[in-house]
Amino acid sequence: MMGDTQETGTGRHAVILCHPGPASFNHAIADAYCAAVRAAGQDVVLRDLYAIGFDPVLKAAERPTNVAATYGQDVLDEIEHIAGCDVFVLIYPIWFGTPPAMLKGYVERVFGAGVQPEAMQGRARTNLLGGKRLLSFSTSAASKIWLDEQGQGQGLNSVFDQYLVHAFGMRSQEHRRFAHIVPGLSARFADQYLRDVAAQAQRTCAQIAFGDEALLADPALVTRMAR
Repeated sequence: MMGDTQETGTGRHAVILCHPGPASFNHAIADAYCAAVRAAGQDVVLRDLYAIGFDPVLKAAERPTNVAATYGQDVLDEIEHIAGCDVFVLIYPIWFGTPPAMLKGYVERVFGAGVQPEAMQGRARTNLLGGKRLLSFSTSAASKIWLDEQGQGQGLNSVFDQYLVHAFGMRSQEHRRFAHIVPGLSARFADQYLRDVAAQAQRTCAQIAFGDEALLADPALVTRMAR
């Protein structure tokens, strides 16, 4: 029963945004997600990779096989910003079938800092990501039909989403995909997509606050996140 459900914590979300256009739909997704999280009374930290000028190039000294690995101050700063988060939200466009190079570089330099290959293969939980949730929002200018014909969703899920979950010992992953995001996108569709983003944010907040089992037993708990 709802009255018997106990909240487990305030929740903290790391939103990693990777799109070069400040007026892009990806930025609107990030804004909608962050607003919904704050409205639910949880914390969010936004890392706009292009705005901060993140350097995606992995340095020789940072390679995980380097026994005396050292990390740039930018990497250490990023880890400090996103440490202690319950969910990691990736927002990006699909370019040539994969996430942008800058996001891949963020995974290599920040998520992968200090993570040995043997640990990844053994699905060991990392300090930063272990046991945490992965939530992704991706956009594409192509139609959903075309993307399905190319096996885009299944391919990206295998080589990126599931890989991150397994490699870093994360808890779970969800992915919301928005197709045919092009200049001139109608306001009606854009508004609906952003409402979907806000609804997903509320659901994720409820997962953090009440737990998956409680939410499955009582889906109405999500409404307690819409303050």
